[in-house]
Amino acid sequence: MAVNDMQHHLSAKHHMKIHWKDFYKSADDTLIKDITLVEKSSLVGRIGGMLLECGTGAWRVRDSMNSVARALDITCSADIGLVTIEYTCFDTDNLSYSQTLALASTNVNMNKLNALEDFVRRFERDNDYLTIGEVDYNLKKIEQHTRSYPLYIAALSAGIACASFIFLLGGGLPEMSCTFLGALIGNYIRGLMGEHHITLVAKIATGVAVSCAVYFICFKLGQEIWLWDSSHSYGYIGAMLYVIPGFPFITSGLDLSKLDMRSGLERMAYAILVIMIATMAGWGMATLLNLAPGTMPKLNLTPFLLTIFRLLASFCGVFGFSVMFNSKPSMALVAALIGAIANTLRLSLVEFNHIPAAMAAFIGSLLAGLLASFVRDKVGFPRIAITVPAIVIMVPGLYMYQAVFNFGITNINIGAYWIMNALMIIIALPIGLLIARILTDSKWRHAD
Repeated sequence: MAVNDMQHHLSAKHHMKIHWKDFYKSADDTLIKDITLVEKSSLVGRIGGMLLECGTGAWRVRDSMNSVARALDITCSADIGLVTIEYTCFDTDNLSYSQTLALASTNVNMNKLNALEDFVRRFERDNDYLTIGEVDYNLKKIEQHTRSYPLYIAALSAGIACASFIFLLGGGLPEMSCTFLGALIGNYIRGLMGEHHITLVAKIATGVAVSCAVYFICFKLGQEIWLWDSSHSYGYIGAMLYVIPGFPFITSGLDLSKLDMRSGLERMAYAILVIMIATMAGWGMATLLNLAPGTMPKLNLTPFLLTIFRLLASFCGVFGFSVMFNSKPSMALVAALIGAIANTLRLSLVEFNHIPAAMAAFIGSLLAGLLASFVRDKVGFPRIAITVPAIVIMVPGLYMYQAVFNFGITNINIGAYWIMNALMIIIALPIGLLIARILTDSKWRHAD
């Protein structure tokens, strides 16, 4: 009977799910300071794994694991990757316990991250009075009540974000309307495949292909009904920009700066993989549909009106991306306000002051980081939840696609030109956040 009960609780998944409650042998009313080293270590790893699953960087995961370990009067040493944690906990009785934890995939959930950071703060404060049962209940509650938004909300936010993005790239109402529908439907299909646990490559390639096809259909309808010029077809790039891996790109740079080489390199590799899948799928669809990137019709707006509309578009774009990252509305609102200011400044520096795009991206990212540090002290949101969405809209998705498209048709010189432009901006963005963090966060500033 005991064997059957154990088998009943074993996970059938490829990445076997850990039923943490089954591994706690102490009674639910046992104070956490009195549980065994194995239970304390498992609790440290469980919290670290939940944080890693939110998409945050290695430094934040380790910092939280260390905070919990100190509260439990043990020492923790952890090596953290993109989806794995290897760690050992030591106590003062010369005992140690090691674990390796692996996630099935990586995701981004800022609402869950916020709840977990709040839990860690309360854990440090109240650990003398908490029981193992209460801790298990609170962690299960976080898992159950911080799920992702429904598919239709995620799809709608992708449409809004990408429509705003294509305006900032020079598109008008035709491009924005086609991009909105393309991104909405494409991201909905991608999310639907995710609910059925379809692999990463298939999800991204299918979502991008659907987005391009929907854009093409909408554009052809616009040509028939409103006699749109063929140059409006160039905006199809905007319909696929919801797949930009902003979080792994930015967190990889931050992790590398703290010498978390494993996490930084793994995140960078993951981001490059996503970009390659998306751009190759977009290039393939463009070839089949006879589409090509080009210059969209110039908007006839005065500098003042252009700046106002850029503020609005940046706000809507960052808000949309924040919702895609599962930020609660108040968190998304803060990120959108910061992003609107920082991104509009970046665009104005390039267009009106002729500052190189990479330098302008650095200044915009630095400003976003400084504003986020100031706001964080007032509202208490995780810093990464308001900085990364604010600068994701600065990631040069258009440049990366232009590079792959030109490589695909063997225009090597032009492709190299676009990829170098993209690389300069991609490098500048995390450096801006890094310097802002060094200036405003004493804990981050020191290497200990």
